[in-house]
Amino acid sequence: MLVSTYKLRVRYAETDKMGYAYYGVYSTYLEIARVEALRSIGISYATMESDGIMLPVRDVRLRYRRPLKYDDLFTISTTIASLPEGSRLHFTYQIHNEAGELCTEAETTLVFADAQTGRPIAPPDSFISALRPFVKE
Repeated sequence: MLVSTYKLRVRYAETDKMGYAYYGVYSTYLEIARVEALRSIGISYATMESDGIMLPVRDVRLRYRRPLKYDDLFTISTTIASLPEGSRLHFTYQIHNEAGELCTEAETTLVFADAQTGRPIAPPDSFISALRPFVKE
């Protein structure tokens, strides 16, 4: 199982009138954490894109347990528990505040797609090779 952690801070521009992290910004937080998780094992989105492979988000599920507020430092733990299923790659996330309290749980599914046609494709062998040491098959 690949588990990666990344720290961020809630910026003023990301908050609503109440000072809470606006719900819409969480997708951005997840994207940052996902890119960094893949980067930690040598997989670059930029390289995949230059090779003609895109990873669009198929679905997102979020569960808010407690709010993040302006200037809070938080940690996102990103997990990939298995190799891609066909063209789909599944991520899970947990966001904890500085006190270690669980604030948000999330899941995303991304799909490997051909950049020219937009059609789903199998993940490249290099992706599977980089991920295989960390996950069960």
